[in-house]
Amino acid sequence: MPDQYHHGVRVLEVNEGTRTIRTVSTAIIGLVATAPEALPGVAAEAVVLAIANNADVNYTAASVGTDGNQIRVRYVDPGAADSLLDVTVSGKDITVSLATDALGDITSTANDVITAVNGSAEASALVVADNAAGNDGTGIVNAEEFTRLAGGEDEPFPLNKPVLITNVSDAIGNAGTIGTLPAALDAIGDQASPVIVVVRVAEGETTQDTEANIIGTTTAQGKKTGLQALLVAEQNLGVKPRILGVPGLDTENVAAELVIIGQKLRAFCYAYANECQTISEAILYRDTFGARELMLIWPDFTAFNVNTASTERAYAVSRALGLRAKIDQQVGWHKTLSNVAVNGVTGIDKDVHWDLQDPNTDAGLLNANEITTLIQRDGFRFWGSRTCSADPLFQFENYTRTAQILSDTIAEAHMWAVDKPLHPSLAKDILEGINAKFRELKLLGLIVDANAWLDPNINTEDTLKAGKLYIDYDYTPVPPLENLLFRQRITDQYLADFAARVNA
Repeated sequence: MPDQYHHGVRVLEVNEGTRTIRTVSTAIIGLVATAPEALPGVAAEAVVLAIANNADVNYTAASVGTDGNQIRVRYVDPGAADSLLDVTVSGKDITVSLATDALGDITSTANDVITAVNGSAEASALVVADNAAGNDGTGIVNAEEFTRLAGGEDEPFPLNKPVLITNVSDAIGNAGTIGTLPAALDAIGDQASPVIVVVRVAEGETTQDTEANIIGTTTAQGKKTGLQALLVAEQNLGVKPRILGVPGLDTENVAAELVIIGQKLRAFCYAYANECQTISEAILYRDTFGARELMLIWPDFTAFNVNTASTERAYAVSRALGLRAKIDQQVGWHKTLSNVAVNGVTGIDKDVHWDLQDPNTDAGLLNANEITTLIQRDGFRFWGSRTCSADPLFQFENYTRTAQILSDTIAEAHMWAVDKPLHPSLAKDILEGINAKFRELKLLGLIVDANAWLDPNINTEDTLKAGKLYIDYDYTPVPPLENLLFRQRITDQYLADFAARVNA
């Protein structure tokens, strides 16, 4: 600060030191689904009452939702003779200046007002006017102060708009009974009650139309639809989806796009080996993908559907989403999906031979080809921890998620440091904060270990002068115990002192 003369005392704050690093939230599901019978929104309404008979007018918001509750309507006596009926709009306030005769008396009937309001481009963009029940519109209206519309409710699942769900049970009641959304919410709710971002899409006339709706695009107005809408969830809702799926609708094209969205969000994706009826088909389908962000699942579960009162195919991806969130909440993101009991299912829709000790089984073959399968042992379980990664460094689900979560945790925690003066003390504070976080994660068992350091070979005078600071860190994720080997030996050594023990 300037060296300004001052006769007294001043305090200068020096805010240096390490900052606490908070791990990013991980148990947030991103779900794209259909729900043709989802609860609709409600348009706000109000009746402007009149003294005369047959002069009450009903106003209904032109669009559904709570925005309509802000609309107000009033009738004004112009206080002059021979005035014409006029409608003006200011924001969401509609003012109707009533017509008068030569004596200054109001002459506008309810029908006149309705015609004028509906004929105004600005007013009709806000409301639709008609005669209130039991009124024919022939009565003369009178001046009336503002009447506010009320009762408007937002559509719980508007098309192509990310919606935040914090209570799965309530959301199920709003989703209707058909489409993929009700069953997906029910399946997730069977496992846990996580935060969910839902994007509802329309069912198309053909499978290809529905597929296009799911994949989505960016409209001419800049609105993102389908899977693309998940990219704006954090901006619109304040949460970032990190567990993604499109259960029941994850065709090959959809799964390919899902991976792209997962990479952009640094999220993990679950998809079904779509339309595969045999193990061989599933293995061939697996070769379509090479992304570390994807886990393929085959076959599906079966479960009782209360809406049809029958046992039906139940999409395993829905349960994977819910179970992944549950594990994140109760154990941690270092634990894979595999070998955890799944709630709410009663069977498996394909025969999969599995044996805990025999590698030469259907389940073993699927796992060997990076496909997670389903087994029954002390309940129903996912069996398999591998991703579709072409890079063995990220062969396991938790390896990918550890990389994603560390990346976002470290990066998001250091916005405070951007544009601060680049003194050695700043670099030291950053390093100490990161290493403190690594020690915490190690003690919690979320990583084996990690370390951050500053490499002088890349942090040269030129790079520092350009405002660049390179911080290196490495980490070791926690390996899942995929292959437990016991070495059994037969020996007679424990018989050597047989007689001595008998005679003791």
